[in-house]
Amino acid sequence: MNLYSIGKRLVNVYYHLNFKIQVIGLENVPEHGGVLICSNHLSNFDPPFIGTQIARPLSFIAKSELFKVPVLGQLLPHLNAFPIRRGEGDRGAIRLALKLIRAGHALLLFPEGHRNLEHTPMKRGLSGAGFFAMKTDAVVVPCAIIGHYKFRSKMKIVFGKPIDTTVMKNQKLKSADASSAIMQHIQALLDAYTGPTA
Repeated sequence: MNLYSIGKRLVNVYYHLNFKIQVIGLENVPEHGGVLICSNHLSNFDPPFIGTQIARPLSFIAKSELFKVPVLGQLLPHLNAFPIRRGEGDRGAIRLALKLIRAGHALLLFPEGHRNLEHTPMKRGLSGAGFFAMKTDAVVVPCAIIGHYKFRSKMKIVFGKPIDTTVMKNQKLKSADASSAIMQHIQALLDAYTGPTA
């Protein structure tokens, strides 16, 4: 058993002890093949939260600064995370992400590119998610995280139906526009599953 599997089990126990978790639409995540899971971003808790909910291993792109943190920086590569230098067009990270997707891995992306601490509607994001969706044959699964990471509070995670990227590719959308289209799907999940009747 590798460190990812061990860490996943431990983190899963932690989340279930601290939060009331509801998972919706897990069947929408393919068990095999290249997958892009694109989610809103509320907290640093999000990547492991999503990773513990799906059966298959999940790879993450993390800001390079985290790899300089003592202990954490040494653990991250063993947890399927790899660094990206934000705002620099990090070609090495982009090439690695493309390689992983094309090799059939699942990759988590946050199209907004940063945490939305106010839980406000999603704004225009970065081009990364759209770029990978346009450049690969990955299945793109929108994901919505709903709730606040407070002790014993309810956390809801919704995996939407895969996005048909055929139209995007036929129209040869720019990466930023493709990201915006993906974010609309995520926002639709947030709107549909937020509130007392959701």
